[in-house]
Amino acid sequence: MAEKTVTFHIDMEVASIYVKDLLSFTYKHYLLPHPEQFYNVMKSIIDGDPALSYRVIDPETQSYVDVQVIGHRPIKIRMTPSDASISQDTLERLREDLVVSVELFEERVRRTTLYFSWVKGEKIIPERLPSTKSRATHQIFTGNMLYLYVIMMMASIFLFSILGSYAPLVIIGFQLLAILFSDKITLRLGEWRIDSKNPEVHLLQYHLPVKEFLEFQAKYGADAILRMKSDIYERSFSVGNEPSCEVAEEIFSKYGMKCDPERMTVKTVNVYDIVKRAAEKFNIPTPKITILNTMLPNAAATGPSPGRGAVLITTGLLVQLEEDEVFSVIGHEMGHLKGRDPLILFGLMAAEYLLRVYVFLPFLYFSPLLYLMVAMGVIYFIAKFFEARADLQSAMVIGQPQVLAEALTKIGFHRLQFETMPGYRILGWINWDPHPPIYFRVNRLENMKTPVRVMHPLIQSAKDTVNGFRAAL
Repeated sequence: MAEKTVTFHIDMEVASIYVKDLLSFTYKHYLLPHPEQFYNVMKSIIDGDPALSYRVIDPETQSYVDVQVIGHRPIKIRMTPSDASISQDTLERLREDLVVSVELFEERVRRTTLYFSWVKGEKIIPERLPSTKSRATHQIFTGNMLYLYVIMMMASIFLFSILGSYAPLVIIGFQLLAILFSDKITLRLGEWRIDSKNPEVHLLQYHLPVKEFLEFQAKYGADAILRMKSDIYERSFSVGNEPSCEVAEEIFSKYGMKCDPERMTVKTVNVYDIVKRAAEKFNIPTPKITILNTMLPNAAATGPSPGRGAVLITTGLLVQLEEDEVFSVIGHEMGHLKGRDPLILFGLMAAEYLLRVYVFLPFLYFSPLLYLMVAMGVIYFIAKFFEARADLQSAMVIGQPQVLAEALTKIGFHRLQFETMPGYRILGWINWDPHPPIYFRVNRLENMKTPVRVMHPLIQSAKDTVNGFRAAL
């Protein structure tokens, strides 16, 4: 006897006109390459919408799941297990695979999409991919400061030749200054300030067919995007109107394009309200907010204390996530501020460094590189406890662990693809990254029952992290 049908939705970033293309992409790149796994694959119409139907066989029990992917916006998924032997983990894995498939398709569409982002009254700045230099700078000041510590430790070799035994104290002093002013440094990394008087980020996407995009790019270059942004801004926000296809039509016509409403999506996000509500739930002051106009989806919070916090949010995060997902991600960042994680990790790194220089140095001559690799590996592994705690605190305080799991799936879908390989999973645990592997974070959140109640979040997160690492071995 078949079990009860499970229904859920996957939000689409791209316009509705791409629904059929999404189903074709899923059929070609997800289903067809695995004929040993998917059976009875059919294209059909369900409730007036295009759909894909297929059956997934469990090789161990020979039970199956019938899946329907209905091309609506949002995408509607129905899963009907044949019997109770189909586990919840199996259904979650199938759902996760479909989310990754949608994200891969949307990434393809993004390559030929014109993005326009504004904050009213702020300078018009084109969306651009960060250079290697800017990406490294962003990591230094938003990755819980660990990258900065590593760089400063490397600089100690040079400073030792100048300052002698005082060099470590000078380096620690520089690091402490970076922590104390990390909120101001982070605000400088952004391009637009958000506050109660100017709380919204406006986003407009226009999805071009590949041929039109390549022709536009070759003929007009990147500067045309900035000119188009400025013109649309002048004909919309400056006269009190929202951007629309009617406004864009006049601008697009200068570049030989017509505005098709089905290819346009317009979105306004009240970022200040999201951050303020998250801060209130954590009972901390609303941090300062800055926006970085890049399509890389990310958010980061830093600061020496909850009262002097700063949050950096990219426009890519606002484009790719729904508001409840952004809310849960910001909850994760509030967890870092509430727990004073930047200061704690600074103390951990500083203690290891001072012990290495003033206590362990005579014992390191035989294998200094091995010691450094082990010491940094241990510190980064401990840092994973704090990232796991921030996930747990968002689940406890915001109360949406499954929503945060879906947000992480969207943000880290590339890593999720690689983490299906056992060897890569191990690498995700031992590399110099303060974040645990995405698969671990997603699975942990999906298995949480709401409301989430944990007496000691850091201790529980440390246990979960160690258990997750052991399970990957």
